[in-house]
Amino acid sequence: MIKEGDKIKLSTGEIALISEILEENVAYIAEIFKNGGGVSIEQISHQDIVSVFDEVERPLAKAM
Repeated sequence: MIKEGDKIKLSTGEIALISEILEENVAYIAEIFKNGGGVSIEQISHQDIVSVFDEVERPLAKAM
């Protein structure tokens, strides 16, 4: 299941963040980081998404 705030990869190879779910498993609004630079806000379909990133936080070593 895709949630608001998820980082995804599109079939175009571009990375995007889900801003809004219009209809679950059907349509979304996404902030797309364009390959040539810049950001575009667009409606995408579920079929445009090839993967969802699972990010893990790694604490930095404390300075001594």
